[in-house]
Amino acid sequence: MITLRSVSKTVMSGDRPLTILHPLDLHVPDGQFLAIIGPSGSGKTTLLGLMAGLDAPSSGTIAIADIDITALDEDRLARLRGARIGFVFQFFHLVPSLTALENVLVPMELLGRSDARARATALLDEVGLGARGHHYPSQLSGGEQQRVAIARALANDPPLILADEPTGNLDGANGRHILELLLSVRRTRKATLVLVTHDAEIAALADARLTLRDGRPVPDLTTAVVGGAA
Repeated sequence: MITLRSVSKTVMSGDRPLTILHPLDLHVPDGQFLAIIGPSGSGKTTLLGLMAGLDAPSSGTIAIADIDITALDEDRLARLRGARIGFVFQFFHLVPSLTALENVLVPMELLGRSDARARATALLDEVGLGARGHHYPSQLSGGEQQRVAIARALANDPPLILADEPTGNLDGANGRHILELLLSVRRTRKATLVLVTHDAEIAALADARLTLRDGRPVPDLTTAVVGGAA
Protein backbone atom coordinates (compact mmCIF):
# COMPACT_ATOMS: atom_id res chain seq x y z
CA MET A 1 0.00 0.00 0.00
CA ILE A 2 2.72 2.53 0.98
CA THR A 3 6.40 2.42 0.07
CA LEU A 4 8.92 5.08 1.06
CA ARG A 5 12.44 5.04 -0.35
CA SER A 6 15.14 7.23 1.22
CA VAL A 7 12.53 9.80 2.28
CA SER A 8 13.82 12.74 4.30
CA LYS A 9 12.64 16.21 5.32
CA THR A 10 14.89 19.21 5.96
CA VAL A 11 13.75 22.77 6.61
CA MET A 12 15.60 26.01 7.23
CA SER A 13 15.81 27.15 10.85
CA GLY A 14 17.10 30.71 10.61
CA ASP A 15 20.12 30.41 8.33
CA ARG A 16 20.78 26.74 9.11
CA PRO A 17 19.21 23.57 7.75
CA LEU A 18 17.30 21.46 10.27
CA THR A 19 16.66 17.82 9.43
CA ILE A 20 13.32 16.74 10.88
CA LEU A 21 13.33 13.30 9.25
CA HIS A 22 16.50 11.51 8.21
CA PRO A 23 16.47 9.21 5.14
CA LEU A 24 13.96 6.45 5.81
CA ASP A 25 12.84 3.32 3.98
CA LEU A 26 9.40 1.99 4.88
CA HIS A 27 6.89 -0.48 3.45
CA VAL A 28 3.34 -0.81 4.77
CA PRO A 29 1.47 -3.75 3.17
CA ASP A 30 -2.21 -3.66 2.27
CA GLY A 31 -4.44 -4.07 5.31
CA GLN A 32 -1.72 -3.56 7.90
CA PHE A 33 -2.13 -1.49 11.07
CA LEU A 34 1.13 0.40 11.63
CA ALA A 35 1.64 2.50 14.75
CA ILE A 36 4.21 5.30 14.62
CA ILE A 37 5.48 6.16 18.09
CA GLY A 38 8.16 8.31 19.70
CA PRO A 39 8.63 11.43 21.83
CA SER A 40 7.43 14.89 20.80
CA GLY A 41 9.61 16.35 18.08
CA SER A 42 10.73 12.94 16.79
CA GLY A 43 9.25 13.46 13.30
CA LYS A 44 6.06 11.38 13.63
CA THR A 45 3.59 13.99 12.36
CA THR A 46 6.03 15.09 9.66
CA LEU A 47 6.22 11.52 8.39
CA LEU A 48 2.44 11.15 8.38
CA GLY A 49 2.04 14.42 6.48
CA LEU A 50 4.52 13.21 3.87
CA MET A 51 2.58 9.95 3.47
CA ALA A 52 -0.60 11.95 2.94
CA GLY A 53 0.98 14.20 0.34
CA LEU A 54 0.30 17.21 2.56
CA ASP A 55 4.01 18.04 2.41
CA ALA A 56 6.80 17.19 -0.03
CA PRO A 57 9.94 15.32 1.03
CA SER A 58 13.35 16.88 0.64
CA SER A 59 14.58 13.63 -0.87
CA GLY A 60 13.27 10.21 -1.81
CA THR A 61 10.02 8.87 -3.24
CA ILE A 62 6.65 7.91 -1.75
CA ALA A 63 4.36 5.47 -3.55
CA ILE A 64 0.75 4.73 -2.65
CA ALA A 65 -0.72 1.72 -4.46
CA ASP A 66 2.24 1.88 -6.87
CA ILE A 67 1.58 5.57 -7.69
CA ASP A 68 4.58 7.82 -7.03
CA ILE A 69 2.87 10.73 -5.28
CA THR A 70 6.09 12.77 -5.27
CA ALA A 71 5.82 12.97 -9.08
CA LEU A 72 2.22 14.27 -9.14
CA ASP A 73 1.22 17.88 -9.68
CA GLU A 74 -1.07 19.53 -7.11
CA ASP A 75 -4.30 18.77 -8.98
CA ARG A 76 -3.54 15.08 -9.45
CA LEU A 77 -2.29 14.80 -5.88
CA ALA A 78 -5.48 16.39 -4.54
CA ARG A 79 -7.59 13.93 -6.55
CA LEU A 80 -5.58 10.99 -5.25
CA ARG A 81 -5.92 12.19 -1.65
CA GLY A 82 -9.66 12.62 -2.07
CA ALA A 83 -10.15 9.16 -3.52
CA ARG A 84 -7.59 7.04 -1.69
CA ILE A 85 -6.67 8.65 1.66
CA GLY A 86 -8.74 9.39 4.73
CA PHE A 87 -6.96 11.67 7.23
CA VAL A 88 -8.02 11.99 10.88
CA PHE A 89 -6.50 14.94 12.74
CA GLN A 90 -5.92 15.28 16.48
CA PHE A 91 -7.81 18.57 16.61
CA PHE A 92 -10.64 17.43 14.30
CA HIS A 93 -10.35 20.33 11.80
CA LEU A 94 -14.07 20.43 11.14
CA VAL A 95 -15.45 23.48 9.31
CA PRO A 96 -17.19 25.41 12.12
CA SER A 97 -19.79 27.03 9.83
CA LEU A 98 -20.97 23.64 8.50
CA THR A 99 -23.16 21.10 10.25
CA ALA A 100 -21.88 17.59 11.00
CA LEU A 101 -23.66 16.29 7.91
CA GLU A 102 -22.26 19.07 5.72
CA ASN A 103 -18.72 18.40 7.00
CA VAL A 104 -19.03 14.78 5.92
CA LEU A 105 -20.49 15.82 2.56
CA VAL A 106 -17.54 18.02 1.57
CA PRO A 107 -15.09 15.33 0.29
CA MET A 108 -17.83 13.62 -1.72
CA GLU A 109 -19.07 16.84 -3.26
CA LEU A 110 -15.52 17.64 -4.35
CA LEU A 111 -15.49 14.36 -6.29
CA GLY A 112 -19.01 14.95 -7.63
CA ARG A 113 -20.62 11.86 -6.10
CA SER A 114 -24.33 11.66 -6.85
CA ASP A 115 -25.04 9.66 -3.69
CA ALA A 116 -23.24 12.09 -1.39
CA ARG A 117 -26.11 13.02 0.96
CA ALA A 118 -27.32 9.45 1.41
CA ARG A 119 -23.80 8.21 2.04
CA ALA A 120 -23.04 11.03 4.51
CA THR A 121 -26.19 10.15 6.44
CA ALA A 122 -25.19 6.47 6.49
CA LEU A 123 -21.68 7.30 7.69
CA LEU A 124 -23.00 9.41 10.56
CA ASP A 125 -25.22 6.48 11.50
CA GLU A 126 -22.18 4.20 11.39
CA VAL A 127 -20.28 6.36 13.91
CA GLY A 128 -23.34 6.67 16.14
CA LEU A 129 -24.28 10.26 15.29
CA GLY A 130 -27.26 9.79 13.00
CA ALA A 131 -29.38 12.08 15.16
CA ARG A 132 -26.73 14.81 15.35
CA GLY A 133 -26.22 15.59 11.69
CA HIS A 134 -27.87 19.01 11.96
CA HIS A 135 -25.61 20.13 14.81
CA TYR A 136 -22.60 22.41 14.32
CA PRO A 137 -19.17 21.44 15.71
CA SER A 138 -19.54 23.91 18.60
CA GLN A 139 -22.64 21.98 19.67
CA LEU A 140 -20.79 18.65 19.81
CA SER A 141 -18.45 17.21 22.43
CA GLY A 142 -14.82 16.49 21.57
CA GLY A 143 -15.55 12.79 21.14
CA GLU A 144 -18.50 13.55 18.88
CA GLN A 145 -16.42 15.93 16.77
CA GLN A 146 -13.78 13.24 16.32
CA ARG A 147 -16.46 10.76 15.24
CA VAL A 148 -17.64 13.28 12.63
CA ALA A 149 -14.02 13.63 11.52
CA ILE A 150 -13.77 9.85 11.12
CA ALA A 151 -17.01 9.78 9.11
CA ARG A 152 -15.58 12.52 6.88
CA ALA A 153 -12.33 10.56 6.45
CA LEU A 154 -14.37 7.55 5.30
CA ALA A 155 -16.49 9.57 2.88
CA ASN A 156 -14.98 8.15 -0.30
CA ASP A 157 -14.24 4.70 1.17
CA PRO A 158 -10.45 5.16 1.06
CA PRO A 159 -8.21 2.09 1.22
CA LEU A 160 -5.73 4.06 3.38
CA ILE A 161 -6.54 5.78 6.68
CA LEU A 162 -3.94 8.05 8.31
CA ALA A 163 -4.61 9.20 11.88
CA ASP A 164 -2.50 11.74 13.77
CA GLU A 165 -2.95 11.28 17.55
CA PRO A 166 -6.71 10.76 17.06
CA THR A 167 -7.23 10.13 20.80
CA GLY A 168 -4.73 12.71 22.04
CA ASN A 169 -7.25 15.51 22.58
CA LEU A 170 -9.87 13.33 24.30
CA ASP A 171 -10.46 11.93 27.77
CA GLY A 172 -9.87 8.23 28.43
CA ALA A 173 -13.39 7.00 27.74
CA ASN A 174 -13.81 8.96 24.51
CA GLY A 175 -10.30 8.03 23.43
CA ARG A 176 -11.04 4.32 23.82
CA HIS A 177 -14.28 4.72 21.88
CA ILE A 178 -12.49 6.45 19.00
CA LEU A 179 -9.77 3.78 18.93
CA GLU A 180 -12.38 0.99 18.89
CA LEU A 181 -14.16 2.78 16.04
CA LEU A 182 -10.96 3.07 13.98
CA LEU A 183 -10.08 -0.58 14.57
CA SER A 184 -13.60 -1.62 13.59
CA VAL A 185 -13.41 0.47 10.42
CA ARG A 186 -10.06 -1.05 9.54
CA ARG A 187 -11.37 -4.58 10.12
CA THR A 188 -14.68 -4.26 8.27
CA ARG A 189 -13.27 -2.28 5.34
CA LYS A 190 -9.95 -4.17 5.21
CA ALA A 191 -8.26 -0.76 5.09
CA THR A 192 -4.64 0.03 5.79
CA LEU A 193 -4.29 2.08 8.99
CA VAL A 194 -1.28 4.20 9.94
CA LEU A 195 -1.69 5.82 13.33
CA VAL A 196 0.60 8.23 15.19
CA THR A 197 0.36 7.89 18.95
CA HIS A 198 2.17 8.53 22.23
CA ASP A 199 0.19 5.73 23.86
CA ALA A 200 2.15 2.47 24.26
CA GLU A 201 -1.08 0.53 24.89
CA ILE A 202 -2.51 1.65 21.55
CA ALA A 203 0.77 0.88 19.78
CA ALA A 204 0.74 -2.63 21.26
CA LEU A 205 -2.45 -3.38 19.32
CA ALA A 206 -0.78 -2.69 15.96
CA ASP A 207 0.53 -5.29 13.54
CA ALA A 208 3.81 -3.37 13.33
CA ARG A 209 5.43 -0.42 15.06
CA LEU A 210 7.84 2.25 13.90
CA THR A 211 9.59 4.11 16.71
CA LEU A 212 11.19 7.44 15.80
CA ARG A 213 13.70 9.38 17.84
CA ASP A 214 15.33 12.58 16.57
CA GLY A 215 13.98 11.84 13.10
CA ARG A 216 15.52 8.37 12.91
CA PRO A 217 13.96 4.91 13.27
CA VAL A 218 14.78 2.99 16.43
CA PRO A 219 15.17 -0.75 15.72
CA ASP A 220 12.10 -2.75 16.76
CA LEU A 221 12.34 -6.53 16.64
CA THR A 222 8.54 -6.80 16.32
CA THR A 223 8.55 -5.61 12.72
CA ALA A 224 10.78 -5.91 9.67
CA VAL A 225 9.03 -3.30 7.51
CA VAL A 226 11.13 -0.29 8.52
CA GLY A 227 14.70 0.80 8.25
CA GLY A 228 17.01 3.72 7.69
CA ALA A 229 18.39 4.30 4.24
CA ALA A 230 22.14 4.02 3.89
